[in-house]
Amino acid sequence: MPLWIAVLAVAGLVVLTVIVGWALRRRENRPRNAGVADLEWLAADERGERATLVQFSTEVCTRCPQVRRMLREIVDGSDGVAVAEVDLTHRAELAARLHILQTPTVFVLDATGAVRSRFAGAPRRDAVAAELDRVIGDPAHV
Repeated sequence: MPLWIAVLAVAGLVVLTVIVGWALRRRENRPRNAGVADLEWLAADERGERATLVQFSTEVCTRCPQVRRMLREIVDGSDGVAVAEVDLTHRAELAARLHILQTPTVFVLDATGAVRSRFAGAPRRDAVAAELDRVIGDPAHV
C-alpha cells in the first residue's frame, strides 16, 4: 500500500473520531426527557417539596465531587428544593433498571417525584439551572 493512502486512511479515522467525540460531548450537557421512574430507591425525606436534584455517582467517579458542589450551589436559597445523592457502587441493579450508563448522572424530579429530565455526564450549571427553573416555574431563583 502506498504511503499516501495510509496517511489518508489515518487522517480519515482521526476526523471521524473527533466528530463522534464532539457529538457525544455535546449530547452530554443536554437534558433528556426521562419519563416516570419507580422511586422506591429515594427516601421520602430526601425529596424536596417543589423539586429534587438527584445525582448518581460511584466511588471512583472523578467528576462527581464538583457536580455535587455545583448542585448544592444551585439549590442554595431555593425553598423546597433538595439535592440527593445515590452511590451506585454497590447498586448495579439500580443503574441497570434506570439505564444509567455513566456517572455522574443527574435527574431533575418535580414535586410529585416524577423524573422531568436527566443529564448523562457532568452537566453545565446553566443547563441544570434552566431545567430546575422550568420544573419549579421560578426563573429568578438562580
